[in-house]
Amino acid sequence: MSTDIRPDRTATEPAEQRPGREIRRRRNPRGGLLTAVTWIIAIGFFFPVLWMVLTAFKQESDAATNPPTFFFEPTLQQFRDVFDAGIATPLLNSLFATIVSTILVLLLGVPAAFALSLRPVRKTKDALFFFISTKMLPIVAAIIPLYVIVGEIGMLDNIWTLVILYTAMNLPIAVWMMRSFFLEVPGELLEAASIDGASLWTSVREVILPLISPGIAATALICVIFSWNEFFFAVNMTAVNAQTMPVFLTGFMSGQGLYWAQLSAASVLAALPVVICGWIAQNKLVRGLSFGAIK
Repeated sequence: MSTDIRPDRTATEPAEQRPGREIRRRRNPRGGLLTAVTWIIAIGFFFPVLWMVLTAFKQESDAATNPPTFFFEPTLQQFRDVFDAGIATPLLNSLFATIVSTILVLLLGVPAAFALSLRPVRKTKDALFFFISTKMLPIVAAIIPLYVIVGEIGMLDNIWTLVILYTAMNLPIAVWMMRSFFLEVPGELLEAASIDGASLWTSVREVILPLISPGIAATALICVIFSWNEFFFAVNMTAVNAQTMPVFLTGFMSGQGLYWAQLSAASVLAALPVVICGWIAQNKLVRGLSFGAIK
């Protein structure tokens, strides 16, 4: 009695010569349907942004039509009107407050996160809770004492007031995020660097920071977004000299109605810096968000 033992041809044949089972698997209609649904959802989320950009190139008469106008003659008149309305000063104020506060957050947050991770201090959990507890206080509950203090020291309508407030606002979340990035770095790297004679500052600068640079980029971008979009502090602490972009955009809402085309043009200019920052840091942002910040 013989047993017919034949080799499995499907295991040795090239992929392109195997039976149609794998080809049919690649052509699964359910996968194509899922892709189509994903694209529809993505277009649905992106459509308001696209419509805002299109409206920015319309005349006010075309922007206010009902039903909406899809075919129109593009114009840059709304952008010229926005610059004539004085968008340059709020734009520069927002840029200054966002960039300076983000730099201060990183300068203060990186040493704090390092001390709470690779070189933990006493009662680390208490320190972490103290940091995050500052985010639990509603801003509306703190605005009155802050307004009184700022008014007493003569810092109302001053851009440095917003810099300090934005730094305090973003520092807790930055410390928590960067601490998770530092925890992903093996402690043996510091030990190896110290054995080679490197000082603590040299080890951090030459070994640790290059490894967590994607996480730092992700943290910086989140701080930029939070600072750029902040409205409550800006509308209560500023008037004219330190007005930021979110406060400036409310000026297009009047009792006579909304200037849709001008508001869309100003919104495009307001969103452009953050979009550019995200585009520049997109590679490090994706890597940084998967480096431990969401754990």
